[in-house]
Amino acid sequence: MVHQRKSEENARAGQRHVEANWPGKRPEDQLDHYLLESPQEDVTHTDVWRVLRIQSEFVNGFGTLAGTGPAIAVFGSARTDPQSPYYQMAHRIGSRLAEAGITTITGGGPGAMEAANKGAADNDGISVGLGIELPFETGLNASVNKGLNFRYFFVRKTMFVKYSQGFIVLPGGFGTLDELFEALTLVQTQKITSFPIVLVGKSYWGGLVDWLTNTVAAERAISAKDLNLFTVTDDPDEAVDLVLGMADKQPAPEQAV
Repeated sequence: MVHQRKSEENARAGQRHVEANWPGKRPEDQLDHYLLESPQEDVTHTDVWRVLRIQSEFVNGFGTLAGTGPAIAVFGSARTDPQSPYYQMAHRIGSRLAEAGITTITGGGPGAMEAANKGAADNDGISVGLGIELPFETGLNASVNKGLNFRYFFVRKTMFVKYSQGFIVLPGGFGTLDELFEALTLVQTQKITSFPIVLVGKSYWGGLVDWLTNTVAAERAISAKDLNLFTVTDDPDEAVDLVLGMADKQPAPEQAV
């Protein structure tokens, strides 16, 4: 009993430590770090308490986003420069979605995410940002009018899929690729259905598409029909038309968790 009480105190103390003064934390201060590191002494008891933290993030996310309405998630690099044509494309996408009465959901950061949020907000649309606590991030961008910050990537990814009816993916790095392939896997395995995925930027995505076609599909690691799970375009208006046209065919506004 004494051991359990001490474990609970340690877990609570650890939680207070990682929740303090963000940004500026070290990578090892993130809750994901504690969850995913190799088992340490007392891990049985601290992980039990960590489940409550995870549960609270799900509850908070579901409660906040439940009334959001039809939405499209827009992904892209946090490093996209405001002078980049991709920044302008992201802004146009957010604008078009707002004009159609569709919520724009992004990761809430700078770059392409900021541009999509700004496009939505500039046209009186719902501009959602689902942020993640990272040492090099500075919080949600100023164009987010409904925002949440998450400590766990997997909770955040659930919110993207559950409350979006499709993805528009602009050029981005590992985080963007992670979200893209998560969605492709869920559609391929029929965990979600009628979920349009549109890539914007033929020159950027061309090498990836060639590799998927000439290597991955050719080696039968995926089937040829899996290449039809996404569309590539250079036109932001076409991207919006594609996701809205396909999303209209969905039987329900929310995806199952």
